[in-house]
Amino acid sequence: METSSKSNIRVLMFPWLAYSHIHAFLELAKKLSKRNFYIYLCSTPANLAYIKEKEPSVEFVELHLPSLPELPPHYHTTKGLPRHLLSNLMKALDMSSCSFSGILTALKPDLLISDFLQPWAPAKALSLKIPTVLFMVSAAMPYCFLLDLVKISGSTALPLRSNYPHEYDYENDNLTLQDRLLQCLEGSSNLMLIRSLRELEGKYVDELSVLAMKKIVLVGPLVQELSEEENEKTEIIEWLNKKDPCSVLFVSFGSECYLSREDREELAHGLLLSNLLQEVGVALEIKREQNGKLGREEVAKVVREVVVEETGEQVRRKVRELRERIRGKEDEDMDEPAASQALDLNKAK
Repeated sequence: METSSKSNIRVLMFPWLAYSHIHAFLELAKKLSKRNFYIYLCSTPANLAYIKEKEPSVEFVELHLPSLPELPPHYHTTKGLPRHLLSNLMKALDMSSCSFSGILTALKPDLLISDFLQPWAPAKALSLKIPTVLFMVSAAMPYCFLLDLVKISGSTALPLRSNYPHEYDYENDNLTLQDRLLQCLEGSSNLMLIRSLRELEGKYVDELSVLAMKKIVLVGPLVQELSEEENEKTEIIEWLNKKDPCSVLFVSFGSECYLSREDREELAHGLLLSNLLQEVGVALEIKREQNGKLGREEVAKVVREVVVEETGEQVRRKVRELRERIRGKEDEDMDEPAASQALDLNKAK
């Protein structure tokens, strides 16, 4: 391992403490390791304990957060974290900046690839003359939205502010999401990695490049690949194999999406009221009522209209077309000459 780490470009990856962020970074690490990069991935022991994939060219580095009475070590992750402790976790991570600086000093990586929620990481790296590239694990559009709110480089022409209900933050004196993003943009290189495809949101990719004043490198959806053995043993796959094609609707929420009991009940009732049977394959946005709550009738209406009824055929056809176009596209984006040049260290500095 020591020989490999010295022969390749050494990269320290530092995701936010959410499991979905870590897995996106890990999938990117696997792809970069095939392109002459040696990867260190840094996170808390609580997160690393769940990562079973031990790629030979990915070395896991533990970051120990300070001990807080309300935040024991098993809560040093968003996985299973009670909602009211999310701000405490953010605070604890911010307090670990000196420990992270020690990791940078010890490893001396050639490059830091960091999430946007820890703005002090690029600053620490810069003090050691280590360039930082931001990796955004969501699509381009949400970051366009955040930057449009602060108008970093002028107002956007895209309709990003429609149906924007209220400001959101971690409900304490921590930095806002916008502030964290702005500080990371200021302290990082002129490159930004985005987990997306141009076929899906090309106009937002272009807009983000303007708003963030960065060169965008698309790394694809980074879907986790299961081995044939893992795939066969997965309970959900066994269950799906018993269902008719296009007969199941997948409804998923991130680990930091906290739905009230009322919201969950309204979603469930709405899905039942829609009488959905076939042709599932699109993402849906449900409009909330004026009080911000979900209504089952609106859930049912949108599901029926987009997924079943004739008015949604254009959307369904577009989804089928996109599905075919993006198959096998993931590695192509990273292998484009422009992307290869962008990932060169000399370009990142």
